[in-house]
Amino acid sequence: MFDIILLAVDGSEHGQHAAKVAGDLARAVHARELHIVVACEPVPRYVTEPNLGVALAERSAGAQQILKKAQETVGSLPAKISPEIVEGTIAEAILDVAKARSCEVIVMGSRGFGRLEGAVLGSNSQKVVSHAPCPVLIVR
Repeated sequence: MFDIILLAVDGSEHGQHAAKVAGDLARAVHARELHIVVACEPVPRYVTEPNLGVALAERSAGAQQILKKAQETVGSLPAKISPEIVEGTIAEAILDVAKARSCEVIVMGSRGFGRLEGAVLGSNSQKVVSHAPCPVLIVR
């Protein structure tokens, strides 16, 4: 059914719930691969050395912590787990990974924006749902 699953996490409470759901889903359908992705916005161009190195190091350390926590939440799987950090606008980075890895479902959390805020700001989950090449499971 879903041999290749993409879990997009951001460190939020909803992201952690998504990690649990993705792990349960992977076990239930005997998935072959689970890609756990943290997408990081690019560092603004106006940030230069020496601050650029510090910003990149902090961002990398934070992303590694998010990946580690997500892997712990997912738990043990017979599937191959591939954690990765990608850079780009969040929704586009998730969509790019889903396409490149031929993912069959994307699992991600919702930040819980209300209808008005979501309509005005546009949430990453809405963008992913609108443009995904596969089904998307949004977890609250």
